[in-house]
Amino acid sequence: MTAETSQTLDRGLRVLKLLADTDHGLTVTELSKKLGVNRTVVYRLLATLEQHALVRRDLGGRARVGLGVLRLGRQVHPLVREAALPALRSLAEDIGATAHLTLVDGNEALAVAVVEPTWTDYHVAYRAGFRHPLDRGAAGRAILAARQKPTGGTALTLTHGELETGASGAAAALVGVTGVEGSVGVVMLSDSVPERVGPRVVDAAREVAEALR
Repeated sequence: MTAETSQTLDRGLRVLKLLADTDHGLTVTELSKKLGVNRTVVYRLLATLEQHALVRRDLGGRARVGLGVLRLGRQVHPLVREAALPALRSLAEDIGATAHLTLVDGNEALAVAVVEPTWTDYHVAYRAGFRHPLDRGAAGRAILAARQKPTGGTALTLTHGELETGASGAAAALVGVTGVEGSVGVVMLSDSVPERVGPRVVDAAREVAEALR
């Protein structure tokens, strides 16, 4: 540190870097040890960063990078969407169902990219910007499932009728993308998800994860 620099800002940036380097978040105690400061300082840093949506804390109290980091650069969010679109288009056309990329925003799931199939007579209308609780719908549940298996591979999550009556969903979490929690999935008007859909969704999630690394 020099006379021209801010110690508080330096610590805040170090918090963001530490959180960006972990997929599973850090507790106040863990951050305190890594930064070499007391817990009160960490609480203040996190509270300030949370006000700007740069950090979020999950229900277990672990701090993670917030989507506000994406908003700092206007081109970052479009780049995330652009990176995911090829895999989403392929998935939507192959399955004949609406495909989407969903990211965590606080305690909600936020659809940031959506592609609808071009050849079907009907499909579920699903729009970018749609939000729902993480514990409802395949997209959010896939993310929660991934938190329980931090070292495991991409697992498939299936739901029916949780967000829209008569609609079924399938989603797989993004794995290995530092600082980003999300999932790739499809939603369709059916009583259940056909068997062939699951592996295709998992493959698409892997493709998107590779594009975002």
